[in-house]
Parts: sequence; C-alpha cells; structure tokens
Amino acid sequence: MDRIDFTLAAFADEAASDLEGQIRAIKRNRLSHIEIRDIGKINCGNLTATEAKQIRKRLDEEGLKVRTFGSPFGKFPVEADFTAEGERFLRAAEAAQILGADKMRIFSFFRKEGMEEDAAREIALTRLRWMAEQAKGLLLCHENEKGIYGDGWEFCKIICREIPQIRAVFDPANFVQCGVDTLKAWEELKDFTEYLHLKDSLSSCVVVPCGEGEGNVPFILGDFVRRGGRFATLEPHLANFASKKYLEREEYKTCGFAYEDNDEAFDAAVAAVRKILDGINVSAQ
Repeated sequence: MDRIDFTLAAFADEAASDLEGQIRAIKRNRLSHIEIRDIGKINCGNLTATEAKQIRKRLDEEGLKVRTFGSPFGKFPVEADFTAEGERFLRAAEAAQILGADKMRIFSFFRKEGMEEDAAREIALTRLRWMAEQAKGLLLCHENEKGIYGDGWEFCKIICREIPQIRAVFDPANFVQCGVDTLKAWEELKDFTEYLHLKDSLSSCVVVPCGEGEGNVPFILGDFVRRGGRFATLEPHLANFASKKYLEREEYKTCGFAYEDNDEAFDAAVAAVRKILDGINVSAQ
C-alpha cells in the first residue's frame, strides 16, 4: 500500500520567538508549512501589510509556506464593544492573505459570568457571522478553546451548522482539559472539521506528547486521515508546561516528560506525531 502524503504545519513560535529561529525549527524537522501566530513581539493579529510582506519574502526564500493564520480573534469578552476588534480583524485578514494563508483560526468569545446564556451566545454568533462575511476569501476555522462558548462540542456544532463559511479546527487536548469526551466530540464534529490541532493532555491539564495523554489522538488522527484529511497543525505546548524547572511538582514527576529548552520540546512534539503517522502509513512534510 502506498504511503499517504500529509501536510504537517506547526506553531513554530513555540520553538523560537524570532522568525529565523522558527524557520530553523521547521526545516530541522523536515516540515514545509508554518501556522503563523507570534513573530518576535508581534502577534499575527497585529501584523501590518508591510510586515506581512517582509515575512512572506523571507519564508519564500526558504521554500516555506503559510497554510493557516493562527489569529486570536474571538478570544475577546462577549460583553465588550467589538468595534476596534472588528477593525483589527479586517487588517489581519489582509495580512493573512499577503502571507498566502487560506485559513484563519478563530474562537467564539469568552463567557461573561452572570450574563444570560442565550443572549450571550447570540452575540457570539452574530459576531462570527460578520467575521465570516468579512474574511475576504479566507476559510475561518473555529478552535475549541477553554473558557469560550465553544469549549464543548455542542456550540462548536451550532457554529458550523448555522455559519457554513466556518469550519472546525479540532483540538483534543483542549477538550480533555474541559472534561469533554474527545471520542464523543469527534463523532459529533468530524463532518465539520477542516483540520486538527495536534496537542495531547492529561486530565490534570498537563500537556504531553501526542499519544501519551487522554485525548485519543492516535484514533482521531487515524480516522481523520481515513476520511480524507490531509492537513494538521502541531501545537506542542510542551515547553510551556514540562520544562525541567517544574519537575519538583508532583504532576510532572508522574508524567515523565521534561525538556532542556524550547527546541528540544518542539522536536519531541514533532517526533511523537511522526510516530503516530508512521503507524498509519502516512508521510508528513
């Protein structure tokens, strides 16, 4: 049986803050795509057109591509005035297109304690519809993030059903950390999922290499590939949660994963995903 070709992008800002360090991490791990998030001290949601052109030129020189734009939009209080944030979204959509992205990651707004639930969710949907209409050809992909209205599969499904221009980006670790059964979530969202964020977690909220946690990542990734999925983004989060300086904490003593630096953690995260992909006869680049 021929091996299946698969595109694995990564949030390389977890390996290095600067663009050159991110390029080295991507190339060292034989990848060809990056999901842009932070470059130096600039979040992608604040990139100007000029900055986007400069980044695109450098990536082109190295033969690397931006498939997805890891924006922060929707990580915003549902009760707050959205005017300035909406203007920032429009500028970021332009920057994403300059970079060559065809997808933008978004969220569905932070909950307001004490706010009437149905009214708040309708505000979130109204804003998401506006974002989808203004996305200028970008496919918006909603991520299930902790603390937003779409942190469970139910509202994720409502978003994708009511706003067909929005698809899901499925993050198993985030569901684990919200106490959601990832297999149930996958069953409900697999038909709406555009791509995966490959991250795994224990129920204690310790992030671990893919396949070592409770996210059922090998099954979900395998099913995604069997269903025709050919693209995912690695979001390691290992350096943030398992560096050796934290080893005195009991949860890290038991999980057994620690790294000297961000590069080592990033490489370990890629290796864990490649091991899963090798097991399902998939070749990632």
